[in-house]
Amino acid sequence: MEHHLISAERLTIARVREILERRLPLALSDDARRRIVRCREYLDRKMEHPERPIYGITTGFGSLCDISVGRDELSRLQRNLVMSHACGTGERVPSEIVRLILLLKIQSLSYGYSGVQLRTVERLVEFFNRDILPVIYQLGSLGASGDLAPLAHMSLPLLGSGRGRGVGGVVRPAADLLRELGWEPLELQSKEGLALLNGTQFMSAYGVWSLIAAQRLSEWADRIGALSLDAFDGRIEPFCDQVHLIRAHKGQLTTARAFRRLLEGSELIARPKQHVQDPYSFRCIPQVHGATKDTIDYVGQVLETEINSPTDNPTVFPEEDMVVSAGNFHGQPIALAMDFLAIAVAELGNISERRIYKLISGARDLPKFLVANPGLNSGFMIPQYTAASIVSQSKGLCMPASVDSIPSSQGQEDHVSMGSNAATKLRRVVLNTERVLAIELFNAAQALEFRRPARTSPELEQLVADYRRRVPFIDNDEVMFPHIAASVEFLRER
Repeated sequence: MEHHLISAERLTIARVREILERRLPLALSDDARRRIVRCREYLDRKMEHPERPIYGITTGFGSLCDISVGRDELSRLQRNLVMSHACGTGERVPSEIVRLILLLKIQSLSYGYSGVQLRTVERLVEFFNRDILPVIYQLGSLGASGDLAPLAHMSLPLLGSGRGRGVGGVVRPAADLLRELGWEPLELQSKEGLALLNGTQFMSAYGVWSLIAAQRLSEWADRIGALSLDAFDGRIEPFCDQVHLIRAHKGQLTTARAFRRLLEGSELIARPKQHVQDPYSFRCIPQVHGATKDTIDYVGQVLETEINSPTDNPTVFPEEDMVVSAGNFHGQPIALAMDFLAIAVAELGNISERRIYKLISGARDLPKFLVANPGLNSGFMIPQYTAASIVSQSKGLCMPASVDSIPSSQGQEDHVSMGSNAATKLRRVVLNTERVLAIELFNAAQALEFRRPARTSPELEQLVADYRRRVPFIDNDEVMFPHIAASVEFLRER
């Protein structure tokens, strides 16, 4: 069976997507094992003759950093840290993101700068491979000392505490899950609690999930937008290379070329037009969709750097004989990027809703509300309401979380990123935009039928044919919400 080897080799977003979609099990490379063991052995030697207090290893945490802890209590110190910091609340983190959190925490610990035991990382690998998913809650992290509360919930099952989802997705006490597998709870050694709780893996997991989804939605926005353009009897001239080469934004040119490819062979796009120009929601698609593509590329670079970095504190450098308390757990780099991505993805929904509105407006020989007998039938009137409501909510969610900071730990942690809030609301924006695009597809496919016998391009005709196996043409009013739900599923499955 193919495994993904955890190593110092760069972990790309594309590889993460492959691991998740193919459900590849993980295995630690020999190099990763050597790095983990070397760092742990160095820290053990360091602890035999400590020259001065070492934050979080021989001291308390946060504003308690000046209180020393006796050597015989170091293991208890780490256990207490995990238990006391498990203060999450709110909705549970979805299973697919918990798996990502585990993967990214394993990757971060594998570089050999964290001082954990090998058996601790091996247990996390077993959790991932056996689909034992700790119950983690969405609220509680400030995104500055890492994701303390959510990662504490991730760590509780290592100690035989907390709750986890086992086979079949049933939530049970973690102690029962360990007992069934014949596993003893782990006894954490010095530094291990900090290594597990510090780090940006909660934020990063949400960010990576959202980025992968945004890449998919960006492609769908082009396909659906092209179908809407043709159904609206739009013009192809605004998509010509000459226009976009002189402005030279990569995403803009990529979008224009994608539209010309998608519409190649369309009878509708090639026929003479009575109108001189289209509304911005059609004519400016390359500029709007393209800006989102460029944002996705930028955020991808930021997140890929983050998931290839150890982000706990203090950082242990065995070769340099250094243990440094610094701030690599601060989530600001990705908090800013995730707020940016939320805005960019929301704009795909924003312009999509405007195209929906134009399709139902009765313009260009399309019937009002895309139904043959308007008046008796309301047709597609209310799906546009739904899209407008969703878009409005996304605009509210795009208020940047990263502009806020509330001091904590008696002022020791006096600037925080709020990156976890940026991350969780980013996912909501992504899901909202997916729904709006699904509603646009519902409308565009309906509008296309009123252009018959003329045909769109072969690629888009195939798309509509596939879609029609799930969602019918609407002759007369019927219950619409199942068709919207089916449209969302159609986007997810392809």
